[in-house]
Amino acid sequence: MGFLALGFSAFVAFGVVLVLVGANQAELARSLDMDLSRSGLLGAAVALGAGVGVTGAGPIVDRFPRRPLLVASLLVTAATLLTIDAGASFELAFLHVLVLGASAGFYDTLLNAVAIQPDAARTPAQLARRLAFLHAGATVGAVAGPPLIALLARATPPGGTVWVSSFHATGLAMLALALWAACVPLPPPLRAEPAAAGAAAAPRSLVSLTLVALALVGFAYVGVETALTVFAVPWASAHGLSPERGRIAISALWLGLLAGRVAMLVTGRSLGARFLIVAGAVGAAGLGAALALGLPQVELVMAFVGLALGAVYPAMIGLAGDRFPAASGTAAGIVAGAGAVGGFVLPWLAGALGDAFGLGAGLAAVAACCLVITAAAIALRRREGVRARALRLGSASAPR
Repeated sequence: MGFLALGFSAFVAFGVVLVLVGANQAELARSLDMDLSRSGLLGAAVALGAGVGVTGAGPIVDRFPRRPLLVASLLVTAATLLTIDAGASFELAFLHVLVLGASAGFYDTLLNAVAIQPDAARTPAQLARRLAFLHAGATVGAVAGPPLIALLARATPPGGTVWVSSFHATGLAMLALALWAACVPLPPPLRAEPAAAGAAAAPRSLVSLTLVALALVGFAYVGVETALTVFAVPWASAHGLSPERGRIAISALWLGLLAGRVAMLVTGRSLGARFLIVAGAVGAAGLGAALALGLPQVELVMAFVGLALGAVYPAMIGLAGDRFPAASGTAAGIVAGAGAVGGFVLPWLAGALGDAFGLGAGLAAVAACCLVITAAAIALRRREGVRARALRLGSASAPR
């Protein structure tokens, strides 16, 4: 229970990190003189840094003790948040957010690897529930972040800088988590356990079309999640709504994501490629219809898309761990790293399209990216079908 409580809390803080730029977009734009393209670039810096962190963490957490790595990554995250101030230039803020994403991404992969590491005492369904529980924490943090920042804004005296205060408050939370992590034992990597030596000696190759398909799912999902978070406030403004309504829309998106992950947790099932196919198609249909009809109910649209895509991330991480059990951290890191690349590319692209052709064009690209999830999942399902048939044929031809 110690790991689950710590992991859930760390993911709550990670969720707040994911919405810091989006929830503060209006004030950051004024403070750093940003247009839509630069806003997208700053928001995408979290994902770019996370890509470095989650990918680089994989081989490390598969080989070295986890607790000191977790404490160190939390301390770096705290320091990055606590050392930024109102006098920062865009370039300096970009660097801080980049490092913030990298250190938070590192502990994301570490916690994922521990959660999905094969365990004789737990079934695959139980491992899937552990993972869904942890990722529900990220959505809790992302839902709570914008209203907490709104409360901070109302409590800040005239002339104060809300975005700096919100960064510093999150940094203090990360510091507390680092102290907690120093007291919680974590299991060693699977490769370090003698009982698993036989399994580790011949791990399934990571050069795999299955992993490529999962990486594409990650690329598209995180890109959509990040872009919608970054551009919720401008989208609300385009309909004549207040920045407060935009922040509510961010919370609505993440509340939908939370509901999807809680549903996965309650069912206790490992979700496969069929679920990913449907999730991507429903998300694209909902967002595309809202843009085509010009619906001003941004909060409802965001909640719908969040609900459709809510279980995509834990499902793809669970599939990576299931298909590559002897290198779960590396596989999860590669998939999450591809997601971080999408989280960098799509907000920047959507912002550039928004500056050139209007925000609707940028959001249409986000809707189209939902279909990438569906296409990649179709390829994954076909790949796994071929593999299953090969295994059945091999079993039928084996001597009895």
